[in-house]
Amino acid sequence: MSDRRRSGIPLSEICELLIAWNQESSPVTSRAMIQLIPDRESHVKICVAICLLMISSSVCLAEKNTDISPTMAKPGKVLLDDSFDKAELGKVWAGVKGEWKVKDGAIVAKELKSDEHAAVLTCKLKNRDSIVRFSFKLDGSTKGFNFSLNHAKGHLFRVIVAPTGLTVRTDKDKKDATIKSELIAEAKAKFEQGTWYTLQVEMVGDRVVAMTDNGLKVSGQHPRLDIEKPNYRWVMKGETLSIDDLKIWSASE
Repeated sequence: MSDRRRSGIPLSEICELLIAWNQESSPVTSRAMIQLIPDRESHVKICVAICLLMISSSVCLAEKNTDISPTMAKPGKVLLDDSFDKAELGKVWAGVKGEWKVKDGAIVAKELKSDEHAAVLTCKLKNRDSIVRFSFKLDGSTKGFNFSLNHAKGHLFRVIVAPTGLTVRTDKDKKDATIKSELIAEAKAKFEQGTWYTLQVEMVGDRVVAMTDNGLKVSGQHPRLDIEKPNYRWVMKGETLSIDDLKIWSASE
């Protein structure tokens, strides 16, 4: 028996094999790995490492204020950076419907039954191409929220966060019956109550990319998106939506 067979494969070589296996996993690649790992001790090591790799690849931990790298847009000037550490919202903000208050360093929103309308918060920054990132947390009866963009005469499109996933779709035009709501992209995931997540939305021209720090990503394009937008809006129904660590950049390709 060779020294290699008796002593097992060094950990560095096992790591290299794991990387190759993860990048192009197939029956052929797996058989080749087994042939390269002849001893029992290394078999055990590799099996444990593969299990850990599979777990780490499928479970992404969400947290507050995660730094998410843009995949489409190039960040430019920082247009707004707000951690909501003051007692009141600044002049750039307007609570259109519902209740939006600063509490414990975050915006806390709730729907008001008397409004007979979803709670709506507007950030009065004109934009066209931009990147927006913020943290959010759902509590109580809140089942999600919309991050919404308008054009000058009405609704344009929205990123919909629900307990079961992420959806991007255009809005119908109330003044033009020929313009219907259209699905741009969607993906399934799980957003737990009482857990902070980070959402980042990139918008350049007619394209949009939305990502969350629990590993979700959706992207698509629609010609209606390439237009000047007067503001950013958050729309929610339910008891409690918390928003924090908002950052907005201008963007380019």
